[in-house]
Amino acid sequence: MTKKILTLCFIYQHPKVLLGMKKRGFGQGRWNGFGGKVRDGETIEEAVKREMQEEVRIIPGDIEKFGIIEFKFQGNPEILEVHCFKTSQFNGEPKESEEMFPKWFNINELPFEQMWPDDKYWFPLFLEGRKFKGKFLFDNFDKILQYELEEIDLI
Repeated sequence: MTKKILTLCFIYQHPKVLLGMKKRGFGQGRWNGFGGKVRDGETIEEAVKREMQEEVRIIPGDIEKFGIIEFKFQGNPEILEVHCFKTSQFNGEPKESEEMFPKWFNINELPFEQMWPDDKYWFPLFLEGRKFKGKFLFDNFDKILQYELEEIDLI
């Protein structure tokens, strides 16, 4: 099995979260945070900042890791290890890119029906300020076969 390291970052200014509508590629048509692959020679934190600049044209302030989620898709030997971060501060104004269209959502009006199916399981933990690790096995991109979520103290 191979493992791909990825990042995911959310701007969270209670009671609002900035999400992006993925316009192309993996996850197209879903609201999500901002992130992507960690490049060779790049730290996970550097990748978070680069992806935020590329996808939404902002520079995040201090980022805090709140989760690590492993995703597997049945029939695919690759594991996607996603390092999840949040920040409340950033420089710049969120702007649409070729890849993402940003929009603020009130936490009581999150578009879970247009997000990844796993989000409804762990997003409440994120909003409550909890840290966790999880594993999700999908049989395709819409159906979760099994999952584990464990709250942890440190990441």
